[in-house]
Amino acid sequence: MARRGIMPRLWLFSDPARLPDPHAALAALPRGSGAVARGVHAPLLPRLVRLARRRGGVLLVGGHGRAALRLRAGLHLPDRPTTSELLPFLIARRRGAAWAVLSAAAHGPAGLRRARRLAADLVFLSPAFPTPSHPGAPVLGPLRWAALARRAGRPCAALGGITPATAGRLPRGVAGLAAITALMR
Repeated sequence: MARRGIMPRLWLFSDPARLPDPHAALAALPRGSGAVARGVHAPLLPRLVRLARRRGGVLLVGGHGRAALRLRAGLHLPDRPTTSELLPFLIARRRGAAWAVLSAAAHGPAGLRRARRLAADLVFLSPAFPTPSHPGAPVLGPLRWAALARRAGRPCAALGGITPATAGRLPRGVAGLAAITALMR
């Protein structure tokens, strides 16, 4: 799926502790799904990119602009500005690289401003609900999530505590759903 094409509505997030190799989980998702490879060892990334493309989906490399550029994959920016080598990726985007999908995590207004400034294709707004990734952390809940998404100026996907039960509590305008635990295989 190209940057100018339809974005996936279902996203798998990897996790260095709980899902360090998301290959099996990505293979089990419906065609056209996306994956965000966070904390995945570099040698596994080419195989994940090939799998995502073969299945009509998108793979976003978490926080490593040079790796995303080298693999001709998308890039996911964490909420905290720790992304390495972002500029070469942004230059490729500006030059029209159709594969250069950019997403950004946002946990509040500051993350949303950053996503707007960088013209992110998609914002992962989180945590929508209580999540095992961050036990005890404050959550947005469906009303605050919806209010922030309306102000985002970018399409927003919900992340954090997404299950079949909680997904139904989100507003109709949600651009997608993202999960780790609910999509693990």
